[in-house]
Amino acid sequence: MKYRKFKAADMDVSLLGFGAMRLPILDDDAGKIDEEASIKMIRYAIDNGVNYVDTAWVYHMTQGEILIGKALRDGYRDKVLIATKMAYWRLGDPEEMQKMLDTQLEKLQTDHIDMYLIHDVNSNKWGQVLDWKIFDFLEKQKEAGRIRFIGFSFHGASPEEFKMVLDTYPWDFCQLQINYMDKDLQAGMEGFEYAVSKGVPVVVMEPLKGGKLTDVIHPSIQKYWDSLGSDRTPAEWALRWVANLPGVLTILSGMGAMEQVEENIRVLSDADEGMLSEAELDVIDKVAEEYRNLIVYPCTGCNYCMPCTENVNIPLMIGFRNAYELYRNAAKMKSAEYGFLVKVPSSACSECGKCETECPQKIEIIKALKENVEIFE
Repeated sequence: MKYRKFKAADMDVSLLGFGAMRLPILDDDAGKIDEEASIKMIRYAIDNGVNYVDTAWVYHMTQGEILIGKALRDGYRDKVLIATKMAYWRLGDPEEMQKMLDTQLEKLQTDHIDMYLIHDVNSNKWGQVLDWKIFDFLEKQKEAGRIRFIGFSFHGASPEEFKMVLDTYPWDFCQLQINYMDKDLQAGMEGFEYAVSKGVPVVVMEPLKGGKLTDVIHPSIQKYWDSLGSDRTPAEWALRWVANLPGVLTILSGMGAMEQVEENIRVLSDADEGMLSEAELDVIDKVAEEYRNLIVYPCTGCNYCMPCTENVNIPLMIGFRNAYELYRNAAKMKSAEYGFLVKVPSSACSECGKCETECPQKIEIIKALKENVEIFE
């Protein structure tokens, strides 16, 4: 496993971080984590050099932190940095922040959280961060030894918004969505490079764009990978692209199967800064351009749009819309997938717009759902 120096902690952090947002589940229920499989995966990763585990209050319907606490028993807690996040926007008043942190410590079965992030920072929520004086609260917790390092995960709309947040406080680290497709999305590469110039370590999320860059490869994409004359997988190229960037502390991969854990460990035990050639980077740029031509809506399945007021499974619906563009097999999707997986159809949308205000990708969700009605219903 390759490592990057985290100066604030005076330690080396594994280039691969275990992102625990997409753990294996039972009965197609995000709140029912397959504990045996998940714990096996997490411990395997740690045994093979991973020392950064990322979760959050909202992951797996608030059950994610409990699973991580169980996985880190038997001495595994001392081998890793735990990262979790304050979902301040789920609280009614500032006094509840203490209760949330206390509950997280209890769930995680630990007396301190190493990397504590203000979750889902964007311009819509930034006023609450300032009004509630969340920095003062976090600094008191840091002084008490209950958290070690203070950061934030960014889901805003622009590099300018990101720079404003970064310049507001002396952050220990930040977390950004970075992949070869999203150079201009959210903070983008401009924001990433600004953080690096300020000496703020960057934790990368969504390096595979929620699996969109790896799950199914369109023939027009595959021809570019084939042109490289290598047996590397699309996942490997995507991870190597991020690892190639100077300033990345760790790369979070939301792993949902042991095969993914094994592949990511293999890849990031070899990848590092400056290892991609100009020819390889040029091909990856061409892949990104072709994806942009194919993918209509850049959903990562983060679920920030949920719950829907009408119980529409929005990420699933967006997935169907994008899949239609990739496969153009509406008959199969209607009979084998849409009819069985969709409990509430796209036509149930009331167009309230709440989902669109919460979407980090700024997707026109209402428009996409209307298109689903035309295509599938």
